[in-house]
Amino acid sequence: MRGKGEAESFCSCSHGAGRVMSRTQALKRFTVDDHARATAHVECRKDKGVLDETPAAYKDIDAVMAAQADLVEVVHTLRQVVCVKG
Repeated sequence: MRGKGEAESFCSCSHGAGRVMSRTQALKRFTVDDHARATAHVECRKDKGVLDETPAAYKDIDAVMAAQADLVEVVHTLRQVVCVKG
């Protein structure tokens, strides 16, 4: 990202996508198999201990970026390859 220096947003923008559901909701809604499918392209834990971090528990990053197009310019898009938790 490259900031556009928008004074009305204090020259700031989102630092991530943010959650779409609570950790408790994610644990109730998703299975280990759901998480394994969602993270098939990522080297990470695929067990019950990380279900609260499954990608579907977060907002769609493309929608978040589109909502702040007046604040930032997309310079490069990264693809997650590894995730380390606990």
